[in-house]
Amino acid sequence: GLVTLASPRDALAVNAAALTAVMVRAVDNPIQFAELLDDKRLNACVIGPGAGVSARTRDFVHTALSAQRHLVLDADALTSFAGTPDRLFEAIKASDGLGVVLTPHEGEFPRLFSDISNKHPGRSKLERVRAAAERSGAVVLLKGADTVIASPDGRATVAANAPPWLATAGAGDVLAGIIAGFLAQGVAAFEAASIGVWLHGEGASEAGPGLIAEDLTEVLPAVFRRLYDEFGIEY
Repeated sequence: GLVTLASPRDALAVNAAALTAVMVRAVDNPIQFAELLDDKRLNACVIGPGAGVSARTRDFVHTALSAQRHLVLDADALTSFAGTPDRLFEAIKASDGLGVVLTPHEGEFPRLFSDISNKHPGRSKLERVRAAAERSGAVVLLKGADTVIASPDGRATVAANAPPWLATAGAGDVLAGIIAGFLAQGVAAFEAASIGVWLHGEGASEAGPGLIAEDLTEVLPAVFRRLYDEFGIEY
């Protein structure tokens, strides 16, 4: 599919040189982002990695929701709403059933769901994530050695196939991209998140110790080939 990186203009040349298989567009403000999203082919977005914690990042999120785009929010996009999480949740619930996935780690989770974390410290991880999904109206994916994914309707999955060496810088950004790729293909948010997490862990196992984040996209084709062979699917 088509992938476009929305880059600040002052980083455009660096990103264009580094990303030979990805289109790059200069986007410095929400108005330019909205103009980019006029292209209906761009039906899913990842916001957060490298975005910065700012009001501008919050505005980008609202722009994507207003444009009716499926959305994965990670990293700075989550922290940017730390003081006003209800504004984010209200916008998600008003987005008319769009696929929205929040992908916090344990450090980011309390920034959006402080009451769930603080008022009920004895809750299991599964209970906390289910409560967060119901509160936010989004699919919530709490990363860790066992990653829990929950939908607002109460469904949940737990993925425990991640090897220890997956805990490396940038791995979560790759996960966000994998999930967005499935959303762009029309996969529902809960299923996209659950599939993405499993593939993420399998890819890390395929790569082996010494993994860096960039290795994950290189090994995913081998994971898919193994699945195709296992289920007798021709490719």
